Amino acid sequence: MEPAPPPELLLVDDDPQLRDLLSLIFAQEGYRTRVAGDAATALSEVSRGGLDLVILDVGLGAGDGREVLAEIRRNGQLPVIMISAHGMPEERILGLRLGADDFLTKPFSPLELVARAETVLRRSRPGIEVPVNGSGGVAVDERTREAIVDGQRVDLTAREFDLLAFLVRSPRQVFSRSQLLEQVWASRSEWQDEATVTEHVRRIRRKIEPDPDRPRWIVTVRGVGYRFEP
Repeated sequence: MEPAPPPELLLVDDDPQLRDLLSLIFAQEGYRTRVAGDAATALSEVSRGGLDLVILDVGLGAGDGREVLAEIRRNGQLPVIMISAHGMPEERILGLRLGADDFLTKPFSPLELVARAETVLRRSRPGIEVPVNGSGGVAVDERTREAIVDGQRVDLTAREFDLLAFLVRSPRQVFSRSQLLEQVWASRSEWQDEATVTEHVRRIRRKIEPDPDRPRWIVTVRGVGYRFEP
């Protein structure tokens, strides 16, 4: 099976330095990127098609980012993350009501934006493979219940798939074994041994990790639990 091409993003901001910085960081993470500095260029890029996500500044020099969002929503459900120099709650609420999938206030960590982009992509398009360090990756398609690792399908049991999918949906978030029992097994830890989680993690690692003894994807956080590391 051929690996899916990496997601393609449109970065819309009238600050050329920020555009260049974000474009460089996303490219380093393995994404394909386009850029736009105004509303007209942004809508032209959207109309070309092929995009997986738009990162859109509210305040554009020529045109309003909210108008761009409204136009995108009139024509489809392309995921959009809005960014803004203003942290006013009403602006965030308006952006979300207009159909933004997420909203981030400047200044922000570029890596936080990358993490939010990963989350929006997985939530909006199950099965899309988010790039990891620019090559390979782990993808779960919850419609077909398939797990893909570096372009190859991996056979998992039903519970193994549920556990992996749950962790992948929340990259870098740490979950205790008790939380995983409640969320994946719908069981409280006092009803079922937390060793159940440990064993399932061990089995998944044997199937997806290049070196199960030194896991790259499902990382143990000592004294706490596990996280999926994109």
